[in-house]
Amino acid sequence: MDTMFSLQGKVALVTGASYGIGFAMAAGFANAGATVVFNDINQELVDKGIAAYQEQGIRAYGYVCDVTDEDGVNAMIAKIEQDVGVVDILVNNAGIIKRIPMIEMTAAQFRQVVDVDLNAPFIVSKAVIPSMIRKGHGKIINVCSMMSELGRETVSAYAAAKGGLKMLTRNICSEYGQHNIQCNGIGPGYIATPQTAPLREQQADGSMHPFDSFIRAKTPANRWGEAEDLIGPAVFLASDASNFVNGHILYVDGGILAYIGRQP
Repeated sequence: MDTMFSLQGKVALVTGASYGIGFAMAAGFANAGATVVFNDINQELVDKGIAAYQEQGIRAYGYVCDVTDEDGVNAMIAKIEQDVGVVDILVNNAGIIKRIPMIEMTAAQFRQVVDVDLNAPFIVSKAVIPSMIRKGHGKIINVCSMMSELGRETVSAYAAAKGGLKMLTRNICSEYGQHNIQCNGIGPGYIATPQTAPLREQQADGSMHPFDSFIRAKTPANRWGEAEDLIGPAVFLASDASNFVNGHILYVDGGILAYIGRQP
């Protein structure tokens, strides 16, 4: 079992992993034996990420790169291969969301979300697959979402992009499974992060934020997920334990997608 889930000797690239969900997954990979590589949009975030990994005793390699820039991504992958080695594990984690009602959203804003959340995983995956083919194996994990399956007010661009990412996942599986490349997705539920902290705060009257109550009522686990809840599933999909799992979306959502909700 130790060998099956080990990532010893593997190089893992997690995009946008200076903090949050990406950081948790990357740290999990490091603890399973992988060498961690990550990128972010500017040097300040990369430096903060490197410092955060160092605090956990992890040596990580950080690169400044805009994952929507194909030339920049190709240059980064070439530099990673030179500095660290061929990428064995890719996690397409970098993403954005704009919560704007559809009729108020501009086409430019819609395109920006799709560019980061869908086009970028295409670009980065395309950059690493040739070396994975030559090496004879590879793991690609796309960070999808419950919005790959569901719609919700104000997230039309995000849901469209994540739905597209689900199908890109299946298509990479279909095209490159023959080369021993497994491409799967992780669909996080509602995760307790600094970004969602305001939605979980206690109100002045002692009650919880209405959105917190809504999420708990929709989740059989009756809690928000933690970033650490994604580590085990990510390590599984990155390891030899998942060598015959391909084109699958693993939802780590506390049961939301299985549940109609509590009766009022």
